[in-house]
Amino acid sequence: MYDLKNRRKIINRQGLLQDLEAVLAEDLPPPKRRAKWLALYKQALNQGYDEVKRRFMEDHNGALAVIGNSYVIDQILRTMYEVASRHLYPSGSITKGEALAIVAVGGFGRGELAPQSDVDLLFLHAYKLSPRVEQIVEDILYMLWDLGLKVGQSTRSIDECLRQAKADWTICTAILEARYIVGEKSLFAELQKQFAKSIMDGKDREFLEAKLSERDERHARLGDTRYVLEPNIKDGKGGLRDLHTLYWITKFLYRVHDISELVDQSRLTKREAEHFAKAQQFLWTLRCHLHYLTGRPEERLTFDVQPELASRMGYTDHAGASGVERFMKHYFLIAKEVGDLTRIFCATFEASSKRRRLLNLPMKIFRKDIDSFPVEGGRLTIEHAKRFEKDPVDMLRIFRASQRNRIDIHPDALKSITRKLRFIRKSVKKDETANRIFLDILTAQEDPETTLRHMNECGLLGKFLPDFGRVVAQMQYDMYHVYTTDEHTIRAIGILNRIENGQLNDDHPVASQIIGKVLSRKVLYVAVLLHDIAKGRGGDHSILGADVAREVCPQLGFSSEQTETVAWLVLHHLLMSETAFRRDLGDPKTIQDFVDQVQSPERLRLLLCLTVVDIRAVGPKVWNNWKATLLRELYYRAEDLMSGGLMAEGRSKRAEAAANNLREALPNWPADDLEDHLSQCNPAYLLSYPLESLVRHVHLIKQAEGEEAPLCINMLTAPERDVTEVTIYAADHPGLFSRLSGAMAVCGASIVDARIHTFANGMALDTFLIQNADGVPFGQKEDLKRLDSMIRKVLSGAVRPLQELEKRAKSGLKSRTEIFTVQPRVLIDNKASNTHTVIEVNGRDRPGFLFEVTSTLTRLGLQIAKAKISTFGEQVVDVFYVKDVFGMKIDHDGKLKQIRETLVEVLAKHGAKNKKEKKKPVAAE
Repeated sequence: MYDLKNRRKIINRQGLLQDLEAVLAEDLPPPKRRAKWLALYKQALNQGYDEVKRRFMEDHNGALAVIGNSYVIDQILRTMYEVASRHLYPSGSITKGEALAIVAVGGFGRGELAPQSDVDLLFLHAYKLSPRVEQIVEDILYMLWDLGLKVGQSTRSIDECLRQAKADWTICTAILEARYIVGEKSLFAELQKQFAKSIMDGKDREFLEAKLSERDERHARLGDTRYVLEPNIKDGKGGLRDLHTLYWITKFLYRVHDISELVDQSRLTKREAEHFAKAQQFLWTLRCHLHYLTGRPEERLTFDVQPELASRMGYTDHAGASGVERFMKHYFLIAKEVGDLTRIFCATFEASSKRRRLLNLPMKIFRKDIDSFPVEGGRLTIEHAKRFEKDPVDMLRIFRASQRNRIDIHPDALKSITRKLRFIRKSVKKDETANRIFLDILTAQEDPETTLRHMNECGLLGKFLPDFGRVVAQMQYDMYHVYTTDEHTIRAIGILNRIENGQLNDDHPVASQIIGKVLSRKVLYVAVLLHDIAKGRGGDHSILGADVAREVCPQLGFSSEQTETVAWLVLHHLLMSETAFRRDLGDPKTIQDFVDQVQSPERLRLLLCLTVVDIRAVGPKVWNNWKATLLRELYYRAEDLMSGGLMAEGRSKRAEAAANNLREALPNWPADDLEDHLSQCNPAYLLSYPLESLVRHVHLIKQAEGEEAPLCINMLTAPERDVTEVTIYAADHPGLFSRLSGAMAVCGASIVDARIHTFANGMALDTFLIQNADGVPFGQKEDLKRLDSMIRKVLSGAVRPLQELEKRAKSGLKSRTEIFTVQPRVLIDNKASNTHTVIEVNGRDRPGFLFEVTSTLTRLGLQIAKAKISTFGEQVVDVFYVKDVFGMKIDHDGKLKQIRETLVEVLAKHGAKNKKEKKKPVAAE
């Protein structure tokens, strides 16, 4: 299919051979002669590789590049063999026992060699290894190794090859795609003949099963999804190895040498064969770029290489999507196309991956049909390919039947769906029956996630719901989102289904409890389906998504009230998480503002369920008990307010009730001491902590006073919240919070929440909730001792946090966050709290970020009362509740401007990964 032009410009084998023979004529000692030969080989190899690379950088044709690299090695090997057999180890008459053939196997056998790939060789001999054959093989191998090539090699007789091929499908596959290079061609022909007779004949089913099983194991090892944001382009789902698997099976079953031959046999359409070639060329081009860029056999599209690859492959920024996002979307669409091809090929092979054994299937599948669809081999199918043309709604019906009866769909039917998608016209999308069936699938008790994923993979979901089709393969270039938008959405639906079925009671007790109280579960499922539907459109996806919901929901048969509820949920699907993670839940105004937007208990229940599944579906390490605690607290406080409970009493009455509870919890405490302690406390402190914390604080303060200690530290791990609580009692002074946060950063602790209270006697009680990098409680016993020591050193001035962090940054490994650009942003809100000014700071995560920001706030003369710290991949969102030096909210325009500009300047130092990429920071009020 691909033909190399001007091959001699890549490598001139005759010229190389003449140069080698000229050295031979010099009659040099063997070591010197070999050194000169090695230099000639290196020159030819490097010039050949350079020419292939030069052409590739001009035409960006990876398929030609891998053929070109393979051709270079072919010619080198032919030359080496000729020199060794004619000049080093000549034989007047080669006996059959001295015959040798050099054979390419693996990717090299297919004539495909990536820039950094291994060279896999088989040295084939007839019988027992003769001394001459051994010498030739040894000479060639040493020369190849000295050239710096990575060589995978084996030396076997024909009988050994056949024996090992019978025992190992991997070796069988290697011989299947073996290619003759040089030597006794009759040996290779005999191997092919014997292999076809003793290995291939009658083993079609076994080989097919082995290769598909091998593929499934590989997918499972790498996550079993093609939609991870740092995919493996060789071994991952939808990668090159999947195409190779199809090629191997095709070659074994149909004895063809090229996929295009299946078109002549009427097993594939010409269009499908072209799609195979197109996918293969894209992946080869991408792999060549990746190898050239990294200079190593790298197969993962990691975040640090994605932007450069996007640029090299010509992807530029467009409205709504950056060049790297457009590049990755194209990659995922190609990976999806590989999945489509796999289903089509499997239909041709009459087999499918991961199908159930007949003995394990319920008896009903042995009926002649299910819901009007015939059953063949334990799978739903169709009588003829034109069924979906006559009634395209049957494409949806067969998925509903498969879901309801827990039975797979036959590859023939899936192939027909893929080929007949053009019949899903506008009339079908608006058809009442079609929409009812789709809604049945989405809201079914029987695992909608699997059914929707299969519908998505064959293209039906995006075709029937075009707005969903726009987010298929849509990625966001950040470290927070693990999956593409479509995969994230389908996973969220699956999590919602498992919550509803009681399978996640321990993980999500509140959602599991209230989901049964939801009045319209269909509204909830559709809201989950549509919550990210407008990503990548160049605007606020929540606002645009609400508009999409208002168009889609009536089509699904929803009433105007149901439609508006879905639209509201899509519009506000981030409201609950942003409130819980960025606002002080102990501030009554936070709860009041939240309730004013939610308005009803039904919306509150719907929003909690949507928020939980949305966060949980982002990635495996995103959800933790701390987030669950915050969402649960917000839900119960909002529910309480809606029922008239929380705000019915005044603030002073609730503070007095907290004080009385503390008195009752300490019946044996000296009354005067306790009253003295309470006289130092303000209502905000008493209302900020649960009773058990207030009790613990009393003991801590009593210990500090008894020991006359200037500093007292208490650490408590709370696994139910996934945090370690660090309480510090010390004399208050400006910058205390900043220095404490610096000490924790030096020890590798991440602060997720902090409260700062100053008593009337001038003593401060600061509480930090900390985690490690994995989002779990910080530290073993030794780590906590080290943190205690570091806090004391920092407060005493023995350690300066900023210098320590800078020193560790220089000597440590480069953080992955440094490859990202995060636009610095400062938001100041004087309406979020009645008592404090709220400052929200957005920037790129790095060690010491919090320390720098809090140091700046201190220099600006601000008192930090509370801090909420959130990290979303490479982005930090820190929120501070502050007052001025007089204990008042900041309302002077000049002071507000100074705060914004100073913080933006601090953030801009580290916001962009290099000077060229710095964007104008945002300072907003």
